Amino acid sequence: MRFKSVFVLVLLCGLWPAKASADNRFIVRTTLDLETLQTVCNLPLLPCTVVRGLGDPGGQLFLITSPLDLDELLALPLGIVDAEADQLLNLFPIGSLNTMPPTTDLKNLLSDRTPVHYPDTRGTVWNSYANQPAAHIVGVAEAQSQFAVTGSGIVADIDTGVDPTHPALRRVLLRGYDFARNQPGGSELTDISSSCLRTSCPPPPCPSCSAAQVNQSTAAVLDQSTAAVLDCNQQTPCQYVAFGHGTMVMGVIHLVAPTARLLPLKTFKSDGTGFLSDIVRAVYYAVQNNANVINMSFDTQTNSPELQMALSYANQNNIICIASAGNDGQSAPPLNVYPAEWQDYVMGVASTSDADTPSSFSNYGDAIVWVAAPGEAIVTTYPFNTYAAGWGTSFSAPFVSGASSLLLDMQASTNQSRAAGAVANAAPLAPFTPEKPMGNGRLDLVQALGSMAP
Repeated sequence: MRFKSVFVLVLLCGLWPAKASADNRFIVRTTLDLETLQTVCNLPLLPCTVVRGLGDPGGQLFLITSPLDLDELLALPLGIVDAEADQLLNLFPIGSLNTMPPTTDLKNLLSDRTPVHYPDTRGTVWNSYANQPAAHIVGVAEAQSQFAVTGSGIVADIDTGVDPTHPALRRVLLRGYDFARNQPGGSELTDISSSCLRTSCPPPPCPSCSAAQVNQSTAAVLDQSTAAVLDCNQQTPCQYVAFGHGTMVMGVIHLVAPTARLLPLKTFKSDGTGFLSDIVRAVYYAVQNNANVINMSFDTQTNSPELQMALSYANQNNIICIASAGNDGQSAPPLNVYPAEWQDYVMGVASTSDADTPSSFSNYGDAIVWVAAPGEAIVTTYPFNTYAAGWGTSFSAPFVSGASSLLLDMQASTNQSRAAGAVANAAPLAPFTPEKPMGNGRLDLVQALGSMAP
């Protein structure tokens, strides 16, 4: 049997500092308003430029560029209360081919393309997506049926964007915003159409194409019709290494909560890079645009007081925040993982196998993990009307984001603390591995929803 447009990606995603640009970028909190700050920065002896405000409720948080370093900037008469470097971060795949099963098994993951209605009254999806093992493990169908919930509210995803034309998602997608380009719309297809030659862009699905192994840092098995755009190595850096990540994450949210509205907040480009300031801005945008849940399938080892403050503000506005625990296969502590480490504001999510054991790549430790969820061979949506299988805590976190939407469907007043308390009613890992603590256990939707039932 031949498979068309089949993508199986190992996307083990973390954030790492990238090389800074010539002009330094700073996230600055000041006592001045935008107009006054711009006036001061325009003075001849003050080398600074105000790029934009970052959307905080007080209107006192800005992105500023300057050739000065941070200490020199703090000495300027800008009324600065606090400042931090605006780091360029990489949504960078790590891991190896050892994470993947043999190619034959990969094909089997996506072999059942029987169209099934999902949810019952809207559109169709592949059966291998709707009825995959991970969905059975966390109890998606059982929870939806037993508690008559399919998801409520708006779930925002801070990511690479989404394919807005995907038939499984388009009915529930909101327009979103592209912070990387500072324009409305959260489509990740803009990275393809604006940055590649017509001959190298992925063509429509090819019925006669066969699967091929390509030399890619993410280790992928994909259809030859798209190998040109994704093929890369050390000599040829891949500008599409993170392409499809946002669409895949949103597909998992939709799997759990198919009637939740999805808000794509594009802060990362398809090469995996994104600025911290755009992430901070996206959190405030989510609050201003009535999001109920924020999914963050990324992590960084660098603390950011302003991102922490933004997530605290989101919680104050009854937004539930979820983040992936990262894929270094290490313990925290000593490892620092943000935003998962801010457990007062965020539920950190680790990855487990289908056998309810910790994934070898997943970070662990109660300091960053509130709960675990399946993160291996997760079948989900992928751009160009197809599906993919992914590995990583990036695909564990959206199970909990979808769960939060189900909780909102049961009780509209659910906030961060209530959602965390419900999700803590989880299934124990088998066998229990004290050397790799995974918070409260593996997500169990029936137990979580049952804990909130009247």
